[in-house]
Amino acid sequence: MRSSGRNSRGSGSGSGGNNYRGAGNRRDEQQQRAGRPRPEERRYDVGGGPQAGPGPKAGPKGGSQGGPKSGGPKGGTSKSGAPKGVGGRGRKPNAPARPREYEAQMEERNRARHDKPRIALPKTFGEVEGERLQKVLARAGMGSRRACEELIDQARVEVNGKIVTEQGLRVDPEKDEIKVDGLTVATQSYLFFALNKPAGVVSTMEDPDGRQCLGDYVTNRETRLFHVGRLDTETEGIILLTNHGELAHRLTHPRYGVKKTYLAAIQGPLPRDLGKRLKSGIELEDGYARADHFRVVQNTGKNYLVEVSLHEGRKHIVRRMLAEAGFPVDKLVRTAFGPIALGDQKSGWLRRMTNTEVGMLMREVEL
Repeated sequence: MRSSGRNSRGSGSGSGGNNYRGAGNRRDEQQQRAGRPRPEERRYDVGGGPQAGPGPKAGPKGGSQGGPKSGGPKGGTSKSGAPKGVGGRGRKPNAPARPREYEAQMEERNRARHDKPRIALPKTFGEVEGERLQKVLARAGMGSRRACEELIDQARVEVNGKIVTEQGLRVDPEKDEIKVDGLTVATQSYLFFALNKPAGVVSTMEDPDGRQCLGDYVTNRETRLFHVGRLDTETEGIILLTNHGELAHRLTHPRYGVKKTYLAAIQGPLPRDLGKRLKSGIELEDGYARADHFRVVQNTGKNYLVEVSLHEGRKHIVRRMLAEAGFPVDKLVRTAFGPIALGDQKSGWLRRMTNTEVGMLMREVEL
């Protein structure tokens, strides 16, 4: 009984194996008749070139042992026995490579597609240049920012010759020309001072002999200043100090003819034609000198106080003219330099000039 059972099981398994092998042989014969290669003879176009090696062995169902994901093509073979994509709609394994010129053209087209013009970002994201106009005006002493905004709203401010009508304009204080009511605003880092020079002070910034000089009045200034023109030691009155070289040069140049006004104390009596003689010209040792204006300010007995205006800048010019006319000067005070008046400024006092005064000075010399 036991042996017969074993024989029956063995015969059953043997017959089943024969049947399986027989079915496989029949399938191979059918594939050969249909012109299909055996699974182990199939070649897959994995690399797309003629040197591609054989693919993995196919399983019983005509695919690879690991299924479609094991490296073989998903579609298996076509009816002609060749892998799909070979000889059909796909790329041929022996197709020639693309020319280098064509590859270069494709590369250029791709770069051109991505090389788009740079988008202009708002100023809040980029580097902001310049300062707001109202801030520059406020720092220059034209008032608060709100007051400077009102100046812009009233169309009283111009930048580089154009009237500004909108708020928020950005300017470069070092390069742009800014005017308020036609007067240039000194927005740069320049200093302008007016000093009422006392008698006995030398018109130099330093004196090797140790005498009192103009530099003694500005020793605490970080920026080096220099004087505009000169006054002789015994003459009092207004003298300008600045670090603006071009302005100082033009204020003293004869071409621009900036007028200076003096008060002179002389002894009379004075002839009526004295003013006419001074205006027509007094001959001096270095040439003629002419006054632009002359008038008597005060007369007490023989003491006269006269006002003389002229644009000459020669040394001791007023003293020499009146002395040549026969009236030596007892005391001389310069009361105005161009549009800048001495006013009630005390002797020895130094004051900073206003922006309006600086603007008038610049307009006087076409700056």
